[in-house]
Amino acid sequence: MNRSIKNRVVTGSFYFIFTLLAVGIFLPIWVLFIASFKPGGDLLQYGLNLDLNCARMNLDNYILLFSGQHEYWKWFFNSISLTVITVLGTLIISSFVGYGFAAYDFKGKKFLFILVLLILSIPLEVVMLPLYKQISSWKMMDSYTAIVLPFLAHASTIFFFRQYLLSIPRSLMEAGRIDGATEYGIFYRLIVPLMKPAFSAMAILNGMNAWNNYLWPLLVIRSSEKYTLTLGLNTLINPYGDNYSLLIVGSVFSVIPIFLLFVAFQKYFIEGMMAGAVKG
Repeated sequence: MNRSIKNRVVTGSFYFIFTLLAVGIFLPIWVLFIASFKPGGDLLQYGLNLDLNCARMNLDNYILLFSGQHEYWKWFFNSISLTVITVLGTLIISSFVGYGFAAYDFKGKKFLFILVLLILSIPLEVVMLPLYKQISSWKMMDSYTAIVLPFLAHASTIFFFRQYLLSIPRSLMEAGRIDGATEYGIFYRLIVPLMKPAFSAMAILNGMNAWNNYLWPLLVIRSSEKYTLTLGLNTLINPYGDNYSLLIVGSVFSVIPIFLLFVAFQKYFIEGMMAGAVKG
């Protein structure tokens, strides 16, 4: 087999594998979209399926979503607000910390970075009870501060920014100091513009985490008017009744913000992930 044929076989194999992966990712979304046009009782009776029964499909669920008496849109905009605040706060604080690890040499630097790596290996469930007790002692329960504050200095985001910034030569920072720029000026004027791919990648990943966050808000939020979308949708199914019609169509709309987030930042996403991964 000559090189040309071999390359075609390899390329064709990759296309086939990634096509299967794309179908596997898209199929659940398509099933959910189809179910949003069916009566809620169909989900309970037949489950999620690919049956395109036009006689059973209508816009009643969407009419209910936009005109019914429910708190869906309050939950939706609560999640939007929390996601935006969490992403902005995490990017700002974690970029500061990552820049400090990458650009400066100071006593205890290696030890502190090892702590960051150790935090990466500890799941949230392990520290959840101590964190809950701390938030409770600060009297922050049932507030959005309790959701956002513990995760602003995100270990994985700090690690990523540090790795990305190691690829930027220190001579650039030295040149800024020679020109009389302050340390903050060097960061904002020289470093931040170069970090657009890293910010884009982390905005997508942190945005997804914040939008889909369920367990921690479940512990700290008590008032229904403060529910996030994940908590609110969960309340639609309970032992005393269910509202599958709103649940299904609400789940469809819950995908839209993450899709728009990826579209907004996808230009730099792959570049940022690659750059942050190859530098050790």
